[in-house]
Amino acid sequence: MSEGLQLDLKKPLDKMTAKELRELVLKQIPQVTGASGLGKDELLVQIKEVLGIGGEDGPKVSPYKTKILSMKSKMRSLRTARTEVSGDGTRKQKEILRRQINKLKKRTRRLAKA
Repeated sequence: MSEGLQLDLKKPLDKMTAKELRELVLKQIPQVTGASGLGKDELLVQIKEVLGIGGEDGPKVSPYKTKILSMKSKMRSLRTARTEVSGDGTRKQKEILRRQINKLKKRTRRLAKA
């Protein structure tokens, strides 16, 4: 760690959410600027740079990220379709949409693990 910079962390940096990392930067690490506009990956890189923790070339990006994002956008559209159908649609149509959403969720989780 940097000299004179002691952090009281409740959990590892990699396990913290972006919101927690922003709070940490604002309260305890004034060297990092522009924290409110950064995502979790960029925050982790800058915090580790300030603390002298290294070894990584940057944030790891899943090779399936674009596929996962497209699946999530498809899920959003299916959810809106489901809410439209829920008022006047048949039970069978709602069930079909629910199962499609469920399958997409399972696929995104599987891809995120890989």
